[in-house]
Amino acid sequence: MLHINKWIQLPVIPFIILLSIALTTYPHPTSAGAASALPYDDIRPNYAQAAIINMTKNHIMNGMGSRQFAPLKPITRAEFITMIDRLLGVKPVASPLPAFADVPKTAWYYEWIQSAVQLNIAKGTTAVLFEPSRSVTREEAAVIMARALKQTLDSSQNMPDKLFLDQDQISAWAKSSVYQLSRIGLIAGNEGHFLPQDLITRQEAAVLLNRAWTHSGWTAQLQASQPSRIQLGWQYGQTTKQFEQQVAKSEVNTLSSLWFYLSKAGSIEDHMDASLLTWSHEQGKSVWAMVGNHSDQVATHTMLASQSQRQAFVSQLATRVRINGIDGLNIDFENMLPEDRDSFTAFIKALHDELKAIPAVLSVNVSPDSGTDWTDVFDYAALAKQSDYIVLMGYDEHWGGHPEGGSVSSLPWVRKGLETLLMKAPANKVILALPLYTRSWAMNGDGTIKSHDISLVQQNQLVLAKNVMLQWDDQLSQYYGGYYDSGVPNRMWLEDGRSLSQKISLGEMHGIAGYGYWYMGGESNDVWTSVHNAIRFSTYRFS
Repeated sequence: MLHINKWIQLPVIPFIILLSIALTTYPHPTSAGAASALPYDDIRPNYAQAAIINMTKNHIMNGMGSRQFAPLKPITRAEFITMIDRLLGVKPVASPLPAFADVPKTAWYYEWIQSAVQLNIAKGTTAVLFEPSRSVTREEAAVIMARALKQTLDSSQNMPDKLFLDQDQISAWAKSSVYQLSRIGLIAGNEGHFLPQDLITRQEAAVLLNRAWTHSGWTAQLQASQPSRIQLGWQYGQTTKQFEQQVAKSEVNTLSSLWFYLSKAGSIEDHMDASLLTWSHEQGKSVWAMVGNHSDQVATHTMLASQSQRQAFVSQLATRVRINGIDGLNIDFENMLPEDRDSFTAFIKALHDELKAIPAVLSVNVSPDSGTDWTDVFDYAALAKQSDYIVLMGYDEHWGGHPEGGSVSSLPWVRKGLETLLMKAPANKVILALPLYTRSWAMNGDGTIKSHDISLVQQNQLVLAKNVMLQWDDQLSQYYGGYYDSGVPNRMWLEDGRSLSQKISLGEMHGIAGYGYWYMGGESNDVWTSVHNAIRFSTYRFS
């Protein structure tokens, strides 16, 4: 006896409904012209036909060529992950850093698996292997699907005694997933059996995917347009034309260029580029001009300590915003004295009052609260109240010249900084800035450590040139690797689409306003697809 629908069996009434839909949409195979009306010649009016048709129509599943669907053929791990990515609206990512040794960049499924790995949907069978061509068992499909649908699993909860007659054959690592998918109606047994070790067929996969696609409350999410977030990109070391080209290829909708400085005399240094403002507005993007202080502690203190000088600088900035139609300002003052804490807050309040009248946006860059002289100047709660956005600089965990070396932006460090800030600032006012650079650390023979900054493009080139063996660090949520340069050992903690996706997922979990990227041009092009996917996937609530 063939188990045609032995894993996913529809109750009688739903089966009749689905079959009725199928017959309404396509002629019965025995009627004239039926073969040409159906998308495939080898599907018949059974429990899976409507699902196969719907998954094909929505480009989640494809045929096997020559109008063949091969409904009884088992699904491979690579195929199943690809289908799930399509179901979720996740784009393939051409990541330069392969997650697995047996998933080569030349494989058709490489980019699909990379996307799923970055979102923690796909996991390897070992630390370095994925086994893309291995067929998927029913219990394995349940685990992958539960992970993709963000189902909360309780491994301590026992499966009901009579859920399946063969439930003692379900592997311990799969039981909670099987039970959860059964509980929410995505899977059912056949004549009381689940058959966990059997391979899932293409028609069974179609039914499973279609049930998720049409699940009450999920359809609208899966078919919704991309969520909107502030995506702030800074110009650094680029010409205006280069900056524009980078922005055009990115997810950035808000540009920031260092146009204004506080001079030693307390007046404004104006480096505005009107052509960039014009181009940005033509593209439907905003410009928040950056305002810097040259890290000049003395000049900054002099301006902040004097109410008249403070107001004069505020007026100069507001006038330029008003006259030129600038959308906002991004204040980036560094190396300030702790004693300037109150006067810096007063400066921000005065500037915010002026900009609100225009109207224009005010954002303030801050470092994570380290409890040191570097961050004591920031009254985080007051700054959040007196501005539109607080931009948390989520990098330089290990700054250039750090005595030990390490990650520029590990996930635990970013989490601590963000969650500390969110205790003082509302999430809808917080922007998390992420690094599009990293550092390579040379471990010199005399015990000293020297670092140099590299872009993500340079990082990826270095990995190839030095044949760097990378390891994923689950705790830091980054790749780590070492190499030798002229006999000197070097270490790197890498930033890529995978590490950035983890940090964006953190931000989305807390409902923050958006993200910033320092600096444009430092990224490889695949990063923006990863950003897109991370935001989209993070918004799903499959409850």
